[in-house]
Amino acid sequence: MTLQKLTQYGKPFQIKVIGALLTDKGYLLTVRDVLREEYFDSDTHKWIIGQILKYFDKYHTTVTMDVLKVELQKIENEVLQVAVKEELRNSYAASQDDLDYVEEEFTTFCKNQEMKAAILSSADLLKQSDFEGIRNLIEKAMKAAMDKNIGHEYDKDVESRYRTDYRPTIPTPWPLLNETIQGGWGPGDLIIVFGNPGGGKSWTMVSAAAHAVKLGFKVNYYTLELGEEYVGKRFDCYFTGYSIDEVNRHRKEVETQINNLKGRLIVKEYAPKAATVNNIKSHVQKCIDMGHKPDLIIIDYVDYLKAPSRGKYSERKDEIDDVFIATKSLAKELKIPILTPSQVNRMGAKDNVIEGDKAAGSYDKMMVADICLSLSRQKEDKVLGTGRLHVMKNRYGQDGMTYNVKMDTNNGHIVIEGKANIDDENSSLQGTHFEIAKKFFEQNNNK
Repeated sequence: MTLQKLTQYGKPFQIKVIGALLTDKGYLLTVRDVLREEYFDSDTHKWIIGQILKYFDKYHTTVTMDVLKVELQKIENEVLQVAVKEELRNSYAASQDDLDYVEEEFTTFCKNQEMKAAILSSADLLKQSDFEGIRNLIEKAMKAAMDKNIGHEYDKDVESRYRTDYRPTIPTPWPLLNETIQGGWGPGDLIIVFGNPGGGKSWTMVSAAAHAVKLGFKVNYYTLELGEEYVGKRFDCYFTGYSIDEVNRHRKEVETQINNLKGRLIVKEYAPKAATVNNIKSHVQKCIDMGHKPDLIIIDYVDYLKAPSRGKYSERKDEIDDVFIATKSLAKELKIPILTPSQVNRMGAKDNVIEGDKAAGSYDKMMVADICLSLSRQKEDKVLGTGRLHVMKNRYGQDGMTYNVKMDTNNGHIVIEGKANIDDENSSLQGTHFEIAKKFFEQNNNK
C-alpha cells in the first residue's frame, strides 16, 4: 500500500463523510457498525462523529443542528469550539456534493484508516518481537468493511429458506447419521464426538476424513496427540483395509489407493498445549494461498489447544470454554465444518450410552457446538468390535437417538447398523453377543 493511498482520504473527504452522516439517516444506518471516531484525523472531526454516534445510538436518528448547538456550548476549550463551528458549516455545505462517491469509497476509507493505525501500532509491537500481534493488526485492518446485509428478511427471503443448497454438506460415512443431521457436516459447524479413552474417537476422525477425501473433498487434519506419519499410516490402513502391523508389507497397494483418491489430505502436527486456534487459522490461510482450501477441518483434540487469551485462568474449565468458543468462531469465519473428539468424565466412561452431562472439562463446550455425538464402548465392546453412537445434540433435527455400531480398530472401518435397544439398565449389549463377551472375561479373570 503506497503512501498516496494512505493519505488520499484526508480532510476534504472526511468533511464529505461527516456531511452525509449529518443529513442522511439511511447512510448512517448503513455504516454505523464500522464507523469509528478514531478514523478521523482532527479533534474537531472526532468531536462531531462522537456526537453523531451518541445521538444515533440513543435515538436511532441523525442528530439535529439544534442539539449540536447545545452540545457546542459545553465545550470548555474556546479554540476547539470555534473550530467545530467552522467544520460543521463546511460539512453541511459539502453534504450534497459527491454523495454517491463518498458512499462507494467509505469501505476503502475504513480500511486505509485501520491500516494507518496498524502501521503506527506495529512499531511498538516490533520492539517486543510480537509478530503474531502485528499479523493480527494487519488482518483486522484488511477486514475493515461495511456490511450492508441486515440479515435474513423473513417475509422477503422465503425462497432462500427452501433452496436445496442453502446448507451444502459433506456427507459422513454413515447414511443413518446423514439423515439425522440433514445431509452431513455443514459450513461453520462445530462437531464434537465424545468418548471414553481408547474408545475409537480418533479412528472416527480418520473414518470421517477418509470418506470425505474419497468423495473429492479437501481435508486438513490437525493432530495434537499422534505424529503426522503415524496418522498417515492410519489412513493407509483405512484405504487398504490392513492393520497397522500388516500395512508395511503392502506399500504398492497403499500407493495404488492413494492414486485413486479424488480429494486431498493434509496432516499437520502440533505439540499438545503448544498451539492456539490462531496457529490453526494461520496454517489454513497458508494452505489457501497454496491452492488448497480445505472443505473439512479435523482437530484431534481441540482440548489440547492453548487458550487464545494470555491471561491466567482460575479454573481449567474457563480455559476450555475459551478454546471451544474460539474454535466455533473459526469455523464460522472460514465457513468450514470443524470436527473434533473430546473425552468424557470418569462417570461417563462407565456408561453404556454416554449422555450430555458426562462431558469432561466443561459442559459449556456442548453449548457452542452444533452437533454433539458420543461413542460408547465398554470392555466387551472392544472384544466384539461393537459400540453405541448417541446423538447428544443436533441443531438440524431430532436428537436423543442411539445407534448400534460395528468398529474395526485395525483399519478404522465403522458401520452404523440401526437403532440400539437400550432398555436393559445394566447393559445395552443384548443377547448372544453379550453372553459370549461375559464368558470370555469370566474365563480370563479366573486364570
